This record gives sequence, structure tokens and C-alpha cells, in this order.
Amino acid sequence: MAIDLADYENKTREAVQAFWGNREKARQKQIEAGKADQGERAGVTAGKNMDGFLALVADIVRANGLRNASIHLKRRVLTLPGYFRPTKLWDMLVMHEGRLIAALEFKSQVGPSFGNNANNRAEEAIGTAHDFWVAYREGAFGDQTRPFAGWLMLLEDAPKSREPVRDSSPHFPVFQEFKGASYADRYDILCRKLVQESLYSAASLVLSPREAASTGEYSGLSELTGIKTFVTEFAGHIATEAARAG
Repeated sequence: MAIDLADYENKTREAVQAFWGNREKARQKQIEAGKADQGERAGVTAGKNMDGFLALVADIVRANGLRNASIHLKRRVLTLPGYFRPTKLWDMLVMHEGRLIAALEFKSQVGPSFGNNANNRAEEAIGTAHDFWVAYREGAFGDQTRPFAGWLMLLEDAPKSREPVRDSSPHFPVFQEFKGASYADRYDILCRKLVQESLYSAASLVLSPREAASTGEYSGLSELTGIKTFVTEFAGHIATEAARAG
């Protein structure tokens, strides 16, 4: 079965350019409104920073046979039932003929303080996935084949995100792979384990420096967590669903 990756490399570069460009536009808007003291938060108020990645995923859906799929991006239609909580709001849902095909989350983190949100992101990703799969097992989405669950993190590629981080664990040692790991390494480990433990169908870490607003530069740390693996797994899932639909 042939799959179409929808020119993902160029579209990822465009998504990265849009991410940094939209952050800067939001920051300038805050300055013009006299609210420049909000710091890095000024860069996230526009709510459009990850739209380029959503567009890439939507293109993959169309390119692999599910042309009539409903691709939901608006907040009012992004809610799914949970098991441990009533509902969960996702960033993107793909539906086809009343069946849930995919649920995806797109996250980002920039400096200068990388430590503030890293653990929260990990806890959120793990909890969301566990809740999602138990809800699926209990029939929350009806009687259907296993949907695709995707998680993607865009992390600023900077000295602070690449330098080793110390951890304090006074009672028991941390796992060896975390010793001296940078925040970039930690996200890579997180993505790898999310997939290995079947919490997500694919999880990806995209690293990009601020200067990528003009170049679209990005990189990854491992094949398993790279953007190519993410889009390949997703495209394969969509092609399978298209073949099943006839």
C-alpha cells in the first residue's frame, strides 16, 4: 500500500516559519497595546502558532484517500468524552462517516525558562493518553477500530534547552537515561516512551531556533521521534482507513 507524505519536509519548514513569525506578530501586537511586560506569554496570545502543523496533517489526510473526512479544528467541535473526566479538548480531530479516525495534540515550548513547563507537559501528555485509551476501551467512541493518537512538541533549539540538567531525588535514583539529560533529551525520551508504551500512535519532537522565522530550519534527535516517522505513521493509518472504507 503506497502512502503519500504530502511533501512534508517543505511543509514542515513552512510550519516552523509560521510558528516563529506568528509569535513575533503577537509580541509586536502586545507592545503596540502597551502590554510589553508580559514577556514570553506575549508570543502565544494569537493562538495560531501551530497552524502550519495542523495544515500539514490535513494535507496528509486528503493525500491518502480520505478526501471526504471531516477535519475538525474549531474549538466547539474538538471535544471527546473521557473516562476519568467528562471531556477532553483536542487540537485536531479527524472523523469519517461517524468514526473517530485520529485525535492529535500540538504543543510548543520556548525559553528562556525551559524547566517551568517540561514536567507539566509530560504529565499532561501521559494523562491525556491514558484517559483516551480507557475511554476507547469502554466504548466512548462506539464500536470501531483503534484510532490514531498523535502528540507533537516544537521546542526552541537554544543553549538552555541543550545543556545538561541536574535532578534531585533523595530517596531513589532517577533512571539512567535521565541523568544529565538536557530538556531536549528529556522530550526525546518522553516521545520515545510514549510510543513504546503504546500511549500514542506517534510522538514527535521538532527542534527549531528562533532564527528559523526566515529559514524554516528544524531538526530532531532520533529516528523514532522525528517528524518523518510521525507523518509516515499517520499517513499509513489514513491509507488503511481509506482502504477499509472502500
